[in-house]
Amino acid sequence: MTQPMQHSAENDRTRQVVNHIRALIENGTLKPGDKIPPERDFARQLHISRASLRAGIGYLAALGVMKIKHGVGTFVADGPPEFGQGQLSLIGALHGFQNWHLFEARNLLESGLAALAAERGKEEHHAALAEEVAEMFASVEKPSEYLIHDVLFHRIIAQAAGNPILAAIMETVSSSMYDARRNTVEHSIDLRESAEMHREIYRAIRGRKPEEARRLMEKHLESAKTNQGLERIQAKPRATAKTANSKPRTESADAALESIPAPS
Repeated sequence: MTQPMQHSAENDRTRQVVNHIRALIENGTLKPGDKIPPERDFARQLHISRASLRAGIGYLAALGVMKIKHGVGTFVADGPPEFGQGQLSLIGALHGFQNWHLFEARNLLESGLAALAAERGKEEHHAALAEEVAEMFASVEKPSEYLIHDVLFHRIIAQAAGNPILAAIMETVSSSMYDARRNTVEHSIDLRESAEMHREIYRAIRGRKPEEARRLMEKHLESAKTNQGLERIQAKPRATAKTANSKPRTESADAALESIPAPS
């Protein structure tokens, strides 16, 4: 009887940590990017052991709410949570998810996000997208660099859509496909064609054309699906998204992007 009671007490203390931090976030005391108090001080404040505090923090980190930087401290996550890729792979193994399930989910999510981005995106999002497309054209001979800007481009669209729940779900699905995307990029004959497709999506978003943005994103992802075939999908993202506070490119950057010739 003692062991179950002990586990119950430990769970209660973990919930205490989670509920306390949640309250601090909800009332604005803790904001994205904020560092929480040192472990010793925080544990004393909550009247719990440091081990119990670590358990609660670990739970929140697993959810993507907190970021633990060893030797630096623990911070409130400042962007869409990069969670779920391991969980999704495990669930897929248990329940028989197929690769086409992921493709279909990604297509539905990202085409909708592209349409929302065309409706809601701000000038800084347009500037950031222009920058990533320009970087794609500049790295067509360097697949590993190209993929980083590809990932960032899609994440900026998710941010521009203005719905953090959809952005987090997209991140979960997309991150599970990273290895397949990397393999496609590394074996592509001509990345310039892919870069041009991204430029077309950008133009539709910048031009406030939701249905065109949706159609072009669907076309792009169907092309990616064809190129990727039925390769095994299980991956983790290597790049971090730029936020709306990233340094934007101005009209000159957009003009430079438009000057890049389309593939012949």
